[in-house]
Amino acid sequence: MRTALLQSSGRPGSSVGNLKVLDEAAGRAAASGAALLAAPEMFLTGYAIGEDIGRLAEPADGESADAVAEIASRHGLAIAYGYPERAADVVYNSAQLISADGTRLANYRKTHLFGCFERDHFTPGEQTVVQAELGGLRVGLMICYDVEFPENVRAHALAGTDLLLVPTAQMHPFQFVAESVIPVRAFESQMYVAYVNRVGAEGEFEFVGLSTLAGPDGVARTRAGREEQLVFADADPVFLAASREANPYLRDRRPGLYGSLV
Repeated sequence: MRTALLQSSGRPGSSVGNLKVLDEAAGRAAASGAALLAAPEMFLTGYAIGEDIGRLAEPADGESADAVAEIASRHGLAIAYGYPERAADVVYNSAQLISADGTRLANYRKTHLFGCFERDHFTPGEQTVVQAELGGLRVGLMICYDVEFPENVRAHALAGTDLLLVPTAQMHPFQFVAESVIPVRAFESQMYVAYVNRVGAEGEFEFVGLSTLAGPDGVARTRAGREEQLVFADADPVFLAASREANPYLRDRRPGLYGSLV
């Protein structure tokens, strides 16, 4: 499945502006044959927007979700994007996957919040594995810091995730996550991992870009630089099946020895 990664910080503070950026990127992605477009963490509103997070937060089925569904169906490709989700009086850092016909397929709430900024503005989610079927692949959702916990990714592997989408807001000086951790996660859990980042200065943060899609062989299929980019790579189910057959990690596990981990 051809996948497009939108490396951009969009227009922080403007959901309308970010929907326009997403629409333009969806057009370019569809014209290049992509079946899926993934955008970064908190793409809908911007990340470092302080108290505006609460003001701009929307339900998973809110107006902006409807707008993304319209963009997806008009361009004929699925879209995954990050946004602040309001549920009653609680706000989550969430990511949603919408199909090419505009159907809401999956919604994930970030389970591991990073730093004081996130803990001050969000409530952590409680469901680690969220999946949907898309284009013959089982697609999972995770957000940024979540992927740095190997237990999280292994849970997805055991649940059959083929392609793990990770909208992120990875900042300086942690670029080694994009460069090294993501390919290792893909290899050790035998899946494709798409890590799509924000870029440039935003508030107190400097986002490092370096978005990548890594394969189950630990090799990056594409890697963006430090500027706004739309990059492409394929998640190949045939190659994935062959890799899982050749790589014994999941077969050679001995869960009975790991009880002390929990």
